[in-house]
Amino acid sequence: MAKPNINIQDGFLFQSLKSERRLTILLVTGQHVEGTLRRFDRFALVLEVEGREILIYKHGIVSIDVAAPAG
Repeated sequence: MAKPNINIQDGFLFQSLKSERRLTILLVTGQHVEGTLRRFDRFALVLEVEGREILIYKHGIVSIDVAAPAG
């Protein structure tokens, strides 16, 4: 019996999408983008930042972190 493929990336993104938690994304340019995940697929994420939706290609991402709560 073949082992099922475990995709950690999709699991993390799906949980973030369901819980609507804010994420901090570090890009290869060194820029940090903080927002709420709205959609994702194999190649890109759509993040809501200050009321706008922005498309971020996954190959431009260094890391994704759960944003610290405001306060």
